Amino acid sequence: MGSVALLGAVAVALPATPVYAMAGPAAPPDIPVSELLTRLQKLYQQTEAATEAYNATEEDLKAQAKLSKKLDGRLRVARSDLAQGRADAGRLARQQYTGSGPGGLSPYVQFLLSKDPEQALDRGHLLEEAAGHQADTVTRLAGSAAKADKLATDAKKALEKKKSLADRRKKQKATVEERLREVEAMLSSLSPEQLAELSRLERAGMEDAQQAFLGSGKLGGPQAPSKGGQRAMAYALTQVGKPYVWGAEGPDSFDCSGLTSQAWAKAGKPIPRTSQEQWKQLPRVSLRELRPGDLVIYFPGATHVAMYLGDGMVVQAPRPGAKVKISPIAANPLLGAVRPDEGAAGLKNYTPPELPEGATDGDDTGYGDATAPGN
Repeated sequence: MGSVALLGAVAVALPATPVYAMAGPAAPPDIPVSELLTRLQKLYQQTEAATEAYNATEEDLKAQAKLSKKLDGRLRVARSDLAQGRADAGRLARQQYTGSGPGGLSPYVQFLLSKDPEQALDRGHLLEEAAGHQADTVTRLAGSAAKADKLATDAKKALEKKKSLADRRKKQKATVEERLREVEAMLSSLSPEQLAELSRLERAGMEDAQQAFLGSGKLGGPQAPSKGGQRAMAYALTQVGKPYVWGAEGPDSFDCSGLTSQAWAKAGKPIPRTSQEQWKQLPRVSLRELRPGDLVIYFPGATHVAMYLGDGMVVQAPRPGAKVKISPIAANPLLGAVRPDEGAAGLKNYTPPELPEGATDGDDTGYGDATAPGN
Protein backbone atom coordinates (compact mmCIF):
# COMPACT_ATOMS: atom_id res chain seq x y z
CA MET A 1 0.00 0.00 0.00
CA GLY A 2 1.29 3.49 -0.72
CA SER A 3 2.12 5.27 2.52
CA VAL A 4 0.78 8.65 1.45
CA ALA A 5 -2.45 7.19 0.06
CA LEU A 6 -3.01 5.02 3.10
CA LEU A 7 -2.45 7.80 5.60
CA GLY A 8 -4.68 10.23 3.75
CA ALA A 9 -7.46 7.91 2.71
CA VAL A 10 -8.08 6.43 6.15
CA ALA A 11 -8.83 9.91 7.43
CA VAL A 12 -11.40 10.31 4.65
CA ALA A 13 -13.14 7.12 5.79
CA LEU A 14 -13.57 8.50 9.30
CA PRO A 15 -16.91 10.11 10.25
CA ALA A 16 -17.18 13.90 10.20
CA THR A 17 -17.14 14.09 13.99
CA PRO A 18 -14.47 15.22 16.44
CA VAL A 19 -11.65 12.72 16.88
CA TYR A 20 -11.26 11.88 20.52
CA ALA A 21 -8.22 10.31 22.18
CA MET A 22 -6.86 7.66 19.84
CA ALA A 23 -7.68 4.12 20.96
CA GLY A 24 -4.74 1.77 21.25
CA PRO A 25 -1.06 2.57 21.87
CA ALA A 26 1.20 3.89 19.13
CA ALA A 27 3.64 1.39 17.64
CA PRO A 28 7.05 1.35 19.37
CA PRO A 29 9.81 2.68 17.08
CA ASP A 30 11.89 -0.51 17.30
CA ILE A 31 9.13 -3.05 16.59
CA PRO A 32 9.77 -5.31 13.54
CA VAL A 33 7.84 -4.18 10.48
CA SER A 34 6.53 -7.72 9.99
CA GLU A 35 4.86 -7.46 13.38
CA LEU A 36 3.52 -4.04 12.47
CA LEU A 37 1.92 -5.58 9.40
CA THR A 38 0.32 -8.29 11.54
CA ARG A 39 -1.07 -5.67 13.92
CA LEU A 40 -2.40 -3.55 11.08
CA GLN A 41 -4.03 -6.56 9.45
CA LYS A 42 -5.73 -7.41 12.73
CA LEU A 43 -7.10 -3.88 13.00
CA TYR A 44 -8.48 -4.07 9.48
CA GLN A 45 -9.94 -7.48 10.28
CA GLN A 46 -11.81 -6.05 13.23
CA THR A 47 -12.95 -3.04 11.22
CA GLU A 48 -14.42 -5.06 8.38
CA ALA A 49 -16.06 -7.55 10.74
CA ALA A 50 -17.70 -4.65 12.57
CA THR A 51 -18.76 -3.14 9.24
CA GLU A 52 -20.45 -6.33 8.05
CA ALA A 53 -22.18 -6.71 11.42
CA TYR A 54 -23.45 -3.15 11.07
CA ASN A 55 -24.63 -3.88 7.52
CA ALA A 56 -26.57 -6.94 8.69
CA THR A 57 -28.28 -4.99 11.44
CA GLU A 58 -29.08 -2.20 8.99
CA GLU A 59 -30.85 -4.71 6.74
CA ASP A 60 -32.75 -6.19 9.69
CA LEU A 61 -33.79 -2.71 10.74
CA LYS A 62 -35.11 -1.91 7.26
CA ALA A 63 -37.15 -5.12 7.23
CA GLN A 64 -38.45 -4.42 10.74
CA ALA A 65 -39.46 -0.90 9.77
CA LYS A 66 -41.50 -2.29 6.86
CA LEU A 67 -43.16 -4.81 9.17
CA SER A 68 -43.99 -2.11 11.73
CA LYS A 69 -45.53 0.07 9.02
CA LYS A 70 -47.59 -2.85 7.71
CA LEU A 71 -48.84 -3.77 11.19
CA ASP A 72 -49.70 -0.15 11.96
CA GLY A 73 -51.81 -0.01 8.80
CA ARG A 74 -53.62 -3.23 9.63
CA LEU A 75 -54.19 -2.02 13.19
CA ARG A 76 -55.82 1.18 11.93
CA VAL A 77 -58.20 -0.85 9.76
CA ALA A 78 -58.98 -3.23 12.64
CA ARG A 79 -59.72 -0.35 15.00
CA SER A 80 -61.98 1.22 12.39
CA ASP A 81 -63.87 -2.09 12.03
CA LEU A 82 -64.10 -2.34 15.81
CA ALA A 83 -65.54 1.16 16.06
CA GLN A 84 -68.12 0.34 13.39
CA GLY A 85 -69.00 -2.89 15.19
CA ARG A 86 -69.49 -1.05 18.46
CA ALA A 87 -71.72 1.47 16.72
CA ASP A 88 -73.85 -1.34 15.25
CA ALA A 89 -74.06 -3.06 18.64
CA GLY A 90 -75.08 0.18 20.32
CA ARG A 91 -77.81 0.75 17.79
CA LEU A 92 -79.17 -2.76 18.35
CA ALA A 93 -79.10 -2.24 22.10
CA ARG A 94 -81.11 1.00 21.78
CA GLN A 95 -83.66 -0.73 19.56
CA GLN A 96 -84.04 -3.56 22.08
CA TYR A 97 -84.47 -1.07 24.92
CA THR A 98 -87.07 1.10 23.21
CA GLY A 99 -88.79 -1.71 21.32
CA SER A 100 -88.50 0.32 18.15
CA GLY A 101 -86.72 -2.35 16.20
CA PRO A 102 -88.01 -5.55 14.62
CA GLY A 103 -87.00 -7.39 17.74
CA GLY A 104 -89.17 -5.32 20.06
CA LEU A 105 -91.68 -8.18 20.49
CA SER A 106 -91.09 -11.88 20.21
CA PRO A 107 -92.70 -13.85 17.35
CA TYR A 108 -94.90 -15.65 19.92
CA VAL A 109 -96.28 -12.37 21.32
CA GLN A 110 -96.78 -11.01 17.82
CA PHE A 111 -98.77 -14.16 16.98
CA LEU A 112 -100.99 -13.83 20.06
CA LEU A 113 -101.79 -10.17 19.42
CA SER A 114 -102.27 -10.42 15.70
CA LYS A 115 -105.76 -10.53 14.13
CA ASP A 116 -104.22 -12.33 11.14
CA PRO A 117 -102.27 -15.44 12.35
CA GLU A 118 -100.86 -16.08 8.87
CA GLN A 119 -99.44 -12.57 8.69
CA ALA A 120 -97.96 -13.01 12.17
CA LEU A 121 -96.25 -16.20 11.10
CA ASP A 122 -94.73 -14.45 8.07
CA ARG A 123 -93.55 -11.63 10.26
CA GLY A 124 -92.12 -14.13 12.68
CA HIS A 125 -89.87 -15.41 9.94
CA LEU A 126 -88.54 -11.89 9.40
CA LEU A 127 -87.98 -11.50 13.12
CA GLU A 128 -85.92 -14.68 13.18
CA GLU A 129 -83.78 -13.26 10.39
CA ALA A 130 -83.36 -10.03 12.37
CA ALA A 131 -82.32 -12.00 15.42
CA GLY A 132 -79.74 -13.79 13.30
CA HIS A 133 -78.45 -10.44 12.11
CA GLN A 134 -78.12 -9.32 15.71
CA ALA A 135 -76.14 -12.43 16.56
CA ASP A 136 -73.87 -11.84 13.56
CA THR A 137 -73.26 -8.27 14.69
CA VAL A 138 -72.27 -9.40 18.17
CA THR A 139 -70.01 -12.14 16.78
CA ARG A 140 -68.36 -9.70 14.38
CA LEU A 141 -67.82 -7.24 17.21
CA ALA A 142 -66.12 -9.88 19.34
CA GLY A 143 -63.94 -10.95 16.42
CA SER A 144 -62.96 -7.36 15.63
CA ALA A 145 -62.03 -6.76 19.24
CA ALA A 146 -59.84 -9.88 19.38
CA LYS A 147 -58.17 -9.01 16.08
CA ALA A 148 -57.48 -5.44 17.19
CA ASP A 149 -56.02 -6.65 20.48
CA LYS A 150 -53.69 -9.10 18.71
CA LEU A 151 -52.57 -6.54 16.16
CA ALA A 152 -51.92 -4.01 18.91
CA THR A 153 -49.74 -6.56 20.72
CA ASP A 154 -47.87 -7.46 17.52
CA ALA A 155 -47.34 -3.80 16.64
CA LYS A 156 -45.96 -3.10 20.11
CA LYS A 157 -43.53 -6.03 19.85
CA ALA A 158 -42.46 -4.93 16.38
CA LEU A 159 -41.80 -1.41 17.64
CA GLU A 160 -39.78 -2.72 20.57
CA LYS A 161 -37.67 -4.88 18.23
CA LYS A 162 -37.17 -1.91 15.92
CA LYS A 163 -35.88 0.16 18.84
CA SER A 164 -33.60 -2.71 19.92
CA LEU A 165 -32.13 -2.98 16.42
CA ALA A 166 -31.60 0.77 16.29
CA ASP A 167 -29.70 0.60 19.58
CA ARG A 168 -27.59 -2.28 18.28
CA ARG A 169 -26.82 -0.39 15.08
CA LYS A 170 -25.72 2.63 17.11
CA LYS A 171 -23.30 0.51 19.14
CA GLN A 172 -21.94 -1.20 16.02
CA LYS A 173 -21.41 2.18 14.37
CA ALA A 174 -19.38 3.27 17.38
CA THR A 175 -17.32 0.07 17.16
CA VAL A 176 -16.46 0.67 13.50
CA GLU A 177 -15.46 4.25 14.20
CA GLU A 178 -13.29 3.13 17.12
CA ARG A 179 -11.49 0.59 14.93
CA LEU A 180 -10.86 3.25 12.29
CA ARG A 181 -9.38 5.55 14.92
CA GLU A 182 -7.10 2.72 16.00
CA VAL A 183 -5.89 2.27 12.42
CA GLU A 184 -5.29 5.98 12.09
CA ALA A 185 -3.43 6.09 15.39
CA MET A 186 -1.13 3.26 14.40
CA LEU A 187 -0.38 4.63 10.94
CA SER A 188 0.30 8.12 12.24
CA SER A 189 2.87 6.69 14.67
CA LEU A 190 4.99 5.07 11.95
CA SER A 191 8.03 6.60 10.32
CA PRO A 192 8.28 6.97 6.51
CA GLU A 193 10.81 4.11 6.52
CA GLN A 194 8.43 1.83 8.42
CA LEU A 195 5.56 2.70 6.08
CA ALA A 196 7.66 1.98 2.99
CA GLU A 197 8.75 -1.40 4.36
CA LEU A 198 5.17 -2.16 5.38
CA SER A 199 4.05 -1.52 1.82
CA ARG A 200 6.82 -3.69 0.39
CA LEU A 201 6.04 -6.63 2.68
CA GLU A 202 2.33 -6.44 1.91
CA ARG A 203 2.86 -6.41 -1.86
CA ALA A 204 5.33 -9.27 -1.66
CA GLY A 205 2.94 -11.37 0.40
CA MET A 206 0.10 -10.78 -2.02
CA GLU A 207 2.23 -11.63 -5.07
CA ASP A 208 3.47 -14.85 -3.47
CA ALA A 209 -0.10 -15.86 -2.60
CA GLN A 210 -1.29 -15.20 -6.18
CA GLN A 211 1.52 -17.23 -7.74
CA ALA A 212 0.95 -20.11 -5.33
CA PHE A 213 -2.80 -20.12 -6.03
CA LEU A 214 -2.46 -20.01 -9.81
CA GLY A 215 0.15 -22.75 -9.68
CA SER A 216 -2.04 -24.99 -7.54
CA GLY A 217 -4.43 -25.83 -10.37
CA LYS A 218 -7.46 -24.91 -8.24
CA LEU A 219 -8.61 -22.32 -10.75
CA GLY A 220 -10.25 -23.62 -13.91
CA GLY A 221 -9.89 -22.35 -17.46
CA PRO A 222 -11.65 -19.41 -19.10
CA GLN A 223 -15.45 -19.39 -19.02
CA ALA A 224 -18.07 -17.00 -20.32
CA PRO A 225 -20.40 -15.20 -17.92
CA SER A 226 -24.17 -15.44 -18.00
CA LYS A 227 -26.14 -12.49 -19.34
CA GLY A 228 -26.81 -11.37 -15.77
CA GLY A 229 -23.19 -11.91 -14.77
CA GLN A 230 -22.05 -9.74 -17.66
CA ARG A 231 -24.39 -6.96 -16.54
CA ALA A 232 -23.27 -7.22 -12.92
CA MET A 233 -19.64 -7.15 -13.94
CA ALA A 234 -20.18 -4.14 -16.21
CA TYR A 235 -21.75 -2.21 -13.33
CA ALA A 236 -18.94 -3.11 -10.93
CA LEU A 237 -16.29 -2.00 -13.40
CA THR A 238 -17.92 1.41 -13.79
CA GLN A 239 -17.43 1.92 -10.04
CA VAL A 240 -13.63 1.57 -10.23
CA GLY A 241 -11.93 4.49 -8.54
CA LYS A 242 -14.76 5.24 -6.12
CA PRO A 243 -13.76 5.21 -2.44
CA TYR A 244 -14.40 2.45 0.06
CA VAL A 245 -16.65 3.78 2.81
CA TRP A 246 -17.94 1.39 5.44
CA GLY A 247 -21.68 0.75 5.25
CA ALA A 248 -21.93 2.32 1.78
CA GLU A 249 -23.73 0.76 -1.17
CA GLY A 250 -23.39 3.50 -3.75
CA PRO A 251 -23.69 5.43 -5.82
CA ASP A 252 -20.64 7.47 -4.76
CA SER A 253 -18.89 4.97 -2.47
CA PHE A 254 -19.04 1.30 -1.49
CA ASP A 255 -17.92 -1.29 0.97
CA CYS A 256 -17.13 -4.81 -0.26
CA SER A 257 -20.60 -6.33 -0.06
CA GLY A 258 -22.27 -3.05 -0.97
CA LEU A 259 -20.51 -3.24 -4.35
CA THR A 260 -21.41 -6.86 -5.09
CA SER A 261 -25.02 -6.60 -3.90
CA GLN A 262 -25.64 -3.44 -5.94
CA ALA A 263 -23.98 -4.91 -9.02
CA TRP A 264 -26.29 -7.92 -9.03
CA ALA A 265 -29.31 -5.77 -8.17
CA LYS A 266 -28.57 -3.71 -11.29
CA ALA A 267 -28.40 -6.98 -13.21
CA GLY A 268 -31.95 -7.78 -12.07
CA LYS A 269 -30.99 -10.36 -9.45
CA PRO A 270 -31.22 -9.03 -5.87
CA ILE A 271 -28.91 -10.85 -3.46
CA PRO A 272 -28.23 -10.56 0.31
CA ARG A 273 -26.52 -7.37 1.46
CA THR A 274 -23.64 -8.80 3.50
CA SER A 275 -20.75 -11.04 2.46
CA GLN A 276 -21.66 -13.56 5.16
CA GLU A 277 -25.27 -13.86 3.98
CA GLN A 278 -24.09 -14.05 0.37
CA TRP A 279 -21.92 -17.00 1.34
CA LYS A 280 -24.69 -18.54 3.42
CA GLN A 281 -27.63 -18.15 1.04
CA LEU A 282 -26.27 -18.21 -2.52
CA PRO A 283 -25.44 -21.45 -4.36
CA ARG A 284 -21.82 -22.56 -4.00
CA VAL A 285 -19.65 -23.05 -7.07
CA SER A 286 -16.26 -24.73 -7.41
CA LEU A 287 -13.29 -22.47 -8.08
CA ARG A 288 -12.55 -24.68 -11.10
CA GLU A 289 -15.94 -23.68 -12.53
CA LEU A 290 -15.61 -20.01 -11.68
CA ARG A 291 -16.93 -17.65 -14.33
CA PRO A 292 -17.06 -13.83 -14.56
CA GLY A 293 -19.79 -12.38 -12.37
CA ASP A 294 -19.46 -15.05 -9.67
CA LEU A 295 -18.65 -13.84 -6.17
CA VAL A 296 -15.44 -14.86 -4.42
CA ILE A 297 -15.70 -15.05 -0.62
CA TYR A 298 -12.69 -14.62 1.65
CA PHE A 299 -11.57 -15.63 5.15
CA PRO A 300 -13.12 -18.32 7.39
CA GLY A 301 -15.56 -15.72 8.72
CA ALA A 302 -16.77 -14.89 5.17
CA THR A 303 -16.23 -11.21 5.93
CA HIS A 304 -14.92 -10.06 2.55
CA VAL A 305 -16.25 -10.50 -0.98
CA ALA A 306 -15.17 -9.61 -4.52
CA MET A 307 -16.52 -10.24 -8.03
CA TYR A 308 -14.61 -12.50 -10.39
CA LEU A 309 -13.61 -11.00 -13.74
CA GLY A 310 -11.70 -13.91 -15.26
CA ASP A 311 -8.01 -14.57 -15.80
CA GLY A 312 -7.40 -14.80 -12.05
CA MET A 313 -8.59 -11.26 -11.30
CA VAL A 314 -11.44 -9.73 -9.29
CA VAL A 315 -13.03 -6.32 -8.89
CA GLN A 316 -13.55 -5.30 -5.28
CA ALA A 317 -13.88 -2.55 -2.71
CA PRO A 318 -10.83 -3.59 -0.67
CA ARG A 319 -10.88 -1.79 2.71
CA PRO A 320 -11.10 1.61 4.43
CA GLY A 321 -8.68 4.00 2.80
CA ALA A 322 -8.70 2.22 -0.57
CA LYS A 323 -10.78 2.57 -3.73
CA VAL A 324 -12.76 0.14 -5.86
CA LYS A 325 -10.19 -1.60 -8.02
CA ILE A 326 -9.11 -4.74 -9.85
CA SER A 327 -7.00 -7.12 -7.78
CA PRO A 328 -5.47 -10.59 -7.99
CA ILE A 329 -7.96 -13.20 -6.84
CA ALA A 330 -5.58 -14.38 -4.11
CA ALA A 331 -5.05 -10.90 -2.61
CA ASN A 332 -6.89 -12.38 0.41
CA PRO A 333 -7.21 -15.97 1.66
CA LEU A 334 -10.04 -17.60 -0.32
CA LEU A 335 -12.94 -19.35 1.36
CA GLY A 336 -14.92 -20.26 -1.75
CA ALA A 337 -17.25 -18.87 -4.39
CA VAL A 338 -21.00 -18.46 -4.99
CA ARG A 339 -23.10 -17.95 -8.10
CA PRO A 340 -26.14 -15.65 -7.78
CA ASP A 341 -27.75 -16.93 -10.99
CA GLU A 342 -27.23 -20.67 -10.71
CA GLY A 343 -28.65 -22.43 -13.74
CA ALA A 344 -28.26 -19.48 -16.10
CA ALA A 345 -26.39 -20.41 -19.26
CA GLY A 346 -23.11 -18.79 -20.17
CA LEU A 347 -23.00 -16.48 -23.17
CA LYS A 348 -22.15 -18.18 -26.47
CA ASN A 349 -20.31 -15.13 -27.77
CA TYR A 350 -18.34 -13.25 -25.14
CA THR A 351 -15.55 -10.72 -25.38
CA PRO A 352 -13.92 -9.72 -22.06
CA PRO A 353 -14.45 -6.02 -21.31
CA GLU A 354 -11.70 -3.47 -21.53
CA LEU A 355 -10.50 -2.55 -18.06
CA PRO A 356 -10.64 1.08 -16.91
CA GLU A 357 -7.35 2.94 -16.95
CA GLY A 358 -5.53 2.66 -13.62
CA ALA A 359 -7.95 -0.04 -12.43
CA THR A 360 -5.17 -2.11 -10.85
CA ASP A 361 -3.54 0.80 -9.01
CA GLY A 362 -3.72 1.06 -5.23
CA ASP A 363 -4.19 -1.33 -2.33
CA ASP A 364 -5.34 -4.88 -2.96
CA THR A 365 -5.95 -6.49 0.41
CA GLY A 366 -9.29 -6.44 2.14
CA TYR A 367 -8.51 -8.02 5.48
CA GLY A 368 -11.68 -9.79 6.58
CA ASP A 369 -11.99 -11.17 10.11
CA ALA A 370 -11.30 -14.88 10.42
CA THR A 371 -12.57 -15.01 13.98
CA ALA A 372 -15.62 -12.81 13.99
CA PRO A 373 -19.03 -14.50 14.39
CA GLY A 374 -21.25 -14.68 11.34
CA ASN A 375 -23.97 -12.08 10.88
